[in-house]
Amino acid sequence: MTVQFSPKDQDFIQQRGSSAEEVSRQFSYFEKGFDFADLQRAATAGDGIIRLSDSEITRLLNAYPTLLGDKKAVKFVPASGAASRMFKEVFSYLENDDDVTRTKACQLLHSLKDYALYDDLAAAMEKDGLSLDAEIAADHYQTVLSYLLEDKGLNYGKLPKGLLKFHRYADSCRTAMEEHLVEAALYARGNDGICHLHFTVSPQHQPLFEQLLKEVQSRYEARFGVKYDISFSTQAPSTDTLAATEDNQPFRDGDGNLLFRPGGHGALIKNLNAIDADIVFVKNIDNVFYDDTVADTVTYKKVLAAYLLELQKQVFAYVRELETGNLSEEKTAEIQHFVKDKLLQDVRPEREALLGILNRPLRVCGMVKNEGEPGGGPFFVKNKAGHTSLQIVESSQIDKGNPQQAAILQGATHFNPVDMVCCFRDADGRKFELDKFVDPETGFISSKSYEGRTLKAMELPGLWNGAMAHWNTLFIEVPLTTFHPVKTMFDLKK
Repeated sequence: MTVQFSPKDQDFIQQRGSSAEEVSRQFSYFEKGFDFADLQRAATAGDGIIRLSDSEITRLLNAYPTLLGDKKAVKFVPASGAASRMFKEVFSYLENDDDVTRTKACQLLHSLKDYALYDDLAAAMEKDGLSLDAEIAADHYQTVLSYLLEDKGLNYGKLPKGLLKFHRYADSCRTAMEEHLVEAALYARGNDGICHLHFTVSPQHQPLFEQLLKEVQSRYEARFGVKYDISFSTQAPSTDTLAATEDNQPFRDGDGNLLFRPGGHGALIKNLNAIDADIVFVKNIDNVFYDDTVADTVTYKKVLAAYLLELQKQVFAYVRELETGNLSEEKTAEIQHFVKDKLLQDVRPEREALLGILNRPLRVCGMVKNEGEPGGGPFFVKNKAGHTSLQIVESSQIDKGNPQQAAILQGATHFNPVDMVCCFRDADGRKFELDKFVDPETGFISSKSYEGRTLKAMELPGLWNGAMAHWNTLFIEVPLTTFHPVKTMFDLKK
């Protein structure tokens, strides 16, 4: 489907950093849709998921400092989403006044002292002459929750998760962003004593993140004896996608302008591509721990990184040998076996075919046993060219109406907690262009509304799904103790 854009439309699209051709190409998916993933089987321990022995874990931990050497490590944290979804139920308490709502809201009120946000909430109410304790005692839940969620108080309903108080300690309360500073000092510190962190944020929230850093950065630098190098980026307007009407026409706002919407976390592949690093740790903003429970996270981050760096070292050695040419049959067979046994991909023994597999970005992903948590799962997936590889697949990509595919999904034993360590330099130290390794056929379409009108929205291939579909990917089992996401307000209660 070719979309006809007026000269005004084309100027608007160009101002956003895109082109009419690219927008039209993306828009065609509203009519033709995205194909489901072709699952071959679930990745399980021993078949697609590596289960390390205790001795191997110890070896990798000890090897990590040497393997890291003078390499630059960056901790990359997607942190642009607002926390509105995690307060969805609490917002409903403000809108309803029935017996069930009143009971739930009062239960929350009387547990607020267990939350790290309590002192800030009390201070915000005190400015208006209100006592939080008194309001709780009187069960005035709508008053208290309005100060929690709305801009007259803490405005938690609109702030990003990274700025919310997550954890209470004896001497302070920490935001999610601060906990990432702590983690970075424990496993992403370079041998030069510098911790590099990069947060992707919304433009309107970046000043708030920067203000928080001014207040706390020196405290954590002194505590851990490090220096932080912290940067921010926002999703580029060029990665937004054009919305569609229900009959697949371009959606326009009340002024007749094209309506673009954020393209989802898959848009962050451009932000990741701009990172200058030898190794990158990727972790969601809300998956953080208290000090007394962070040990497993630190251990396995180092283990994943050490495994990746050892693997990369071998990949680079084989690439250099292949580029010299004139390899013996034995050496060629050795490299082919490496691709098959270590990278879990079948490939012809020809030099160009082997280089085509080895010359790719590389990632090692932690996988935890599935105990009912949401998240993408690890599968062997066949692409349209008939090539099978390891992929992280979201449930929305799976045809649950197909009995065979549904059975494979049902047999999955692990899921992806967004726990990745990545390398995207080639053997000569040049950065790969990550856009070239995206599978554009793996987007997602959903129904949304705008000013009371229904629209169809398109998300780009997910950052750890289609955006990395053509990377070399390995999965390693990590314990559930490394995964503690905050999806609702109630998850903040210790």
